[in-house]
Amino acid sequence: MLFKLSFRNIIRSMKDYAIYFFTLILGVVIFYVFNAIGTQTSMMKLSNSTHDVVKLLVNVLSGVSVVVAGILGYLIIYASRFLIKRRNKEFSIYLTLGMSKRKISLLLFFETLFIGLLSLVAGLAIGVVLSQLMSVFVANLFEADMSKFQFVFSSEACLKTIAYFGIIYLLVIAFNTIMINKLKIIDLIQASRKTEKVRLKNPIVCIIIFFLAAAILGVAYYQVTVNYLTFLSNPSMFTQVMGAGILATFLLYWSFSGLIMKLITARKKLYYRGLNSFTFRQISSKVNTTVASMSIICLMLLFTICTLSSCLSIRETSKKQLEYATPVDAVVSYRNNDNSKWEESNSEEDKDDPALKAWKQKMAVKYENDSKASIEDIIKTNPGLWDSLKDQTSFNTYSLSKKIENGGLDLNAVLNQKSLQKMAEMTNGHANGMYVLRIISVSDYNKIAKLYHFDQYKLNPDQYFILSDFKKMEEIYNISLKDGHKIKINGKTLSPKFDHNKQGFIEPSNTNGNMGILVVSDEVTKTLAKYENFMAANYKTNDKNKTEQLDKDLRRVITGNENDYIKITSPRFYSIQTKNQIIAMSVGLQAIATFLGLYLGIIFLISSAAILSLKELSESSDNRDKYMVLRRLGADEKMINRALFRQIAIFFAAPLFLAIIHSIFGLTFAIKVLSFIGTEGLALSIILTVVFLVAIYGGYFLLTYLSSKRIISEKQLRRD
Repeated sequence: MLFKLSFRNIIRSMKDYAIYFFTLILGVVIFYVFNAIGTQTSMMKLSNSTHDVVKLLVNVLSGVSVVVAGILGYLIIYASRFLIKRRNKEFSIYLTLGMSKRKISLLLFFETLFIGLLSLVAGLAIGVVLSQLMSVFVANLFEADMSKFQFVFSSEACLKTIAYFGIIYLLVIAFNTIMINKLKIIDLIQASRKTEKVRLKNPIVCIIIFFLAAAILGVAYYQVTVNYLTFLSNPSMFTQVMGAGILATFLLYWSFSGLIMKLITARKKLYYRGLNSFTFRQISSKVNTTVASMSIICLMLLFTICTLSSCLSIRETSKKQLEYATPVDAVVSYRNNDNSKWEESNSEEDKDDPALKAWKQKMAVKYENDSKASIEDIIKTNPGLWDSLKDQTSFNTYSLSKKIENGGLDLNAVLNQKSLQKMAEMTNGHANGMYVLRIISVSDYNKIAKLYHFDQYKLNPDQYFILSDFKKMEEIYNISLKDGHKIKINGKTLSPKFDHNKQGFIEPSNTNGNMGILVVSDEVTKTLAKYENFMAANYKTNDKNKTEQLDKDLRRVITGNENDYIKITSPRFYSIQTKNQIIAMSVGLQAIATFLGLYLGIIFLISSAAILSLKELSESSDNRDKYMVLRRLGADEKMINRALFRQIAIFFAAPLFLAIIHSIFGLTFAIKVLSFIGTEGLALSIILTVVFLVAIYGGYFLLTYLSSKRIISEKQLRRD
């Protein structure tokens, strides 16, 4: 009997369950699609290095899925509360007719079970289809071979989805049981007549709080835009600014909720136009519960807008940078370590220790012998590997002396006072010793410039220029270069050849990470000590699998292990960078940032929209009798529907409006941070974020209006 009744209730009230059902399906779809990524990529032809990245991505998404499940669990329980409240009258009739609370709980159990099964089946069906589209996105991100593309169903993602949502539904059933046990007939009968007590707030206090909140937000906005470097480098300030922003958001809604009726009633024409007086009274009647929820939803929307915009921009930026930053297949280098400890074998402490002295002399000889071998000599020990290379180009960087550890020229020696002041502002006073410019001869640079397809230059013996592709440092260098700042190297005075820095680098990276390289004439480098030796080369083959095997062979020859990219010996520090390695690392960061942003951003967007929607549906359900009174007073359906639309629109717009203002400053902060690596694609990512907002947030708004319109309709009231 209960089984049949619950099934009939579901069919009869399907329109009432529309938002709830829609939210459940969306949750299942998103959960399945992101957890199926591992299976989707398994049928792609991925490189070996990319496999490790995908494995890391899948592990990260699995961990985040626990958080997502918690958010969805809270959302579903919140929705269940609305559904129970929506059926107060029905439950009061059941209790009056003698049905026990245990049977009502059992009735809700069957209804939850039916809805859960329907949402799981529908969500999984849609998720399986959409996951195929996700495969195309993943393949594009990882540049995978899709020639063997086929329809894939992820049993692992399916089981995980069923397990997580099964636990959520069990919690919902437990919550419903507790709610039913607390029900009283008298409360159920009078529930529709109850309204929230409106506590009038002192307008003077509200105005003071409003301006105080605005001032706090102003300081927070200043910290994340103008003073963002200090903000980033100071964890305690980061926490304080975030906390201040949250508090200010709450205070703004609290103060404005107390002023809104004063502001509206002061404008008599607006207040008495149509059903505006009824609409604003409806809004003010729920002020106390609205403030907290509006603040939370505003912050969730802020997170969504900033996260989606930033993560989509990172992908586009990184993609363009990789084309520029990986001009060759491999660059191998070694750096001479400080050899002073071998040269000082006659120090005082060695006089009484002949064994130590002999060991140091032996190590000094070994150091000298090892230092004579070039990178070419080491690679040639494997003739097959050497024959697989082409365009081999060797070059050196220099230090001022053999004992210098950082091999180059300090910023203090390169920048004038104006640049140093700008540097201090940018780094919060930590300019000194922050970076040392490598030194390279113009002939060596021209060799790699030819290989990298960069511009080549000529220098007089008394000239220099600076290479950099790091945007913030370019601005600082240009201040000194425009002033014609002269530098000294080993007693020689050099003047800048150009009044601006030149784009370029000597070794590839996954970002525009060249903070600065000093290019001088060959005559100058003759007075310097060799510090680093590089060899750049391309592979004779373009086959992905073969180039990855050559990467391994190169690492094994240089470091002794195909998985190691560095090796430290007594005289040298070896390093290997390959195009495959850099691309895999960059794509991995892109993928993690993109998928995490999409996953959490969409879930937060769904949650905020669903909470608003359910709250408004609950309001419409509680106020059905009031709309009936309006009809009796002569209001037609068009006026009532317009009043309902405005009420819902105000509730949906209130958190979104402040979230957009927050986002303007949040995205300004994101742009400043991303400016270190580039901000290409940000405009497109913002457009895509707007599309998500319109589709999901706007979709919930439309569904809420249509569902609320049905709840308060005269036909529905007569049926109930």
